Amino acid sequence: MTGLEPRGFTWVISGRLAVAERVGGHGFQHRRVRREEEIAWLRGAGVNTVLSLLPGNQNLASYAAAGLTAIHEPLVELEPAAADRVFSTLRSLLRDRRVVLVHRDTIDDAVAGILAGYLVYAGLVDEPIKATALIQQILRRPLGPEARAIIPQTAGA
Repeated sequence: MTGLEPRGFTWVISGRLAVAERVGGHGFQHRRVRREEEIAWLRGAGVNTVLSLLPGNQNLASYAAAGLTAIHEPLVELEPAAADRVFSTLRSLLRDRRVVLVHRDTIDDAVAGILAGYLVYAGLVDEPIKATALIQQILRRPLGPEARAIIPQTAGA
């Protein structure tokens, strides 16, 4: 496979839903050449859609220019209403048979909470505690109280 694997890249649902840090890095670490290499790697891995949770629209034009579908769902505040919006978008994308990469600057509590919450929302895991344990194992990091607070108690409608 050509290109460079994005930092923190991990499959949450094998071949369907992945997570990584912002493509190309963030802040002073961001580099255009690295972004292009990481996009090439993602395309080779089968990713065809990027769901950006960044507050701004960074990289969206680069994704589109590379033939990826770019969806922007800014996650500024980690609150249930914002999480529900992201869950709904993710469900729609995955129902359309998209291979989705979710990213933010880093894989932080917001991203971890969204991933655990989506597993419950979509009915893939029936209990929030199981979704929490699963995402903690996949990401190799604990979920804080803010992340746990956005995990629904039951599947969404």
